[in-house]
Amino acid sequence: MMNYEMFKEIVKEKIKEYMPPEYKDAVAEVISVNKINGMKDALVLRKSDEQIVPNLCLDDFYKTYREFDDLKMALSNMAEEYVRTADSSIKKLEIDMSQMKDRVVMMLINTEQNREMLADLPHREFQDLSVIYRYVISQNEQGMTSFKVTNELMEQAGMTPEELFQYAAENTKKMFPPRIKRMEDVMFGMMDEEGIPDEVADLFQTDRNPKESMWVISNSRGINGAVSMLYDENLNKLADRIGTDLYIMPSSVHEVIAVSVEMGNGNPEELAEMVQEANMSVVELEDRLSNNVYHYDKDLRELKLATQVPNQRLDGVVAEPELIYGTEPKR
Repeated sequence: MMNYEMFKEIVKEKIKEYMPPEYKDAVAEVISVNKINGMKDALVLRKSDEQIVPNLCLDDFYKTYREFDDLKMALSNMAEEYVRTADSSIKKLEIDMSQMKDRVVMMLINTEQNREMLADLPHREFQDLSVIYRYVISQNEQGMTSFKVTNELMEQAGMTPEELFQYAAENTKKMFPPRIKRMEDVMFGMMDEEGIPDEVADLFQTDRNPKESMWVISNSRGINGAVSMLYDENLNKLADRIGTDLYIMPSSVHEVIAVSVEMGNGNPEELAEMVQEANMSVVELEDRLSNNVYHYDKDLRELKLATQVPNQRLDGVVAEPELIYGTEPKR
């Protein structure tokens, strides 16, 4: 089985054999592109008359190749996905920027890990995170097609950063309604209820004390749902139901997990250690949000950092080794 570097070379050499006839004279390249949480290798196929071309990250296709040891299947899947991506890119170029106010939504990413990318994007910092914006072209049961809003696109739409945030906050709530569910309900919903033994079903009781449950905060689609924690009314209702302040643990860019501060034993540092361990061992790099834990004060209705972990980056590279845990962000 070939290694990743050899796989990249084979992709450049062979991919056009799997592409439609209109790509026969295209030049295949593998370039580095700036994606959320890091640089990625991406395939581009450039025709002579094209100035703007889509790019297709190679990671998942290499994983498919390694899993099935089938190069033809990986290349075929890559070709099909590239054509779909190219069609979406054409739609993107045809979009009227006057539609921005109705289609822009927001998502949360880690600030430290994405500083280079953020230089080209309108964004709003929140604690150790940043709100960025995406223009939604379409969405269906399979997912959504969208692209990041750059400073240039914001200017083309004639918007200010404040207007962009206002529209995105409203659209996100409307297009991707926030959802808060008990962890037990989420897990039980993922299982086939028929044939589940009673002793297993008992593990998913939903009548237990709310203080003893973990609560998953996301949205109706489960896509980029971590931003739902910025809607104060949702956190306030949950905190009132539980009867205590909350600790918020960032599970991924798609969801966060809330628990009673009593369940956390008043020790957010231990929770942060759990979050960082999960990030490094379970969560894919592109989906990681933060190594920190947040505290929601139900009386003040404020969400702030509860920890300041030594490593603010998400890729294992220590960015600020002098930091120590604390209740206030470093100034």
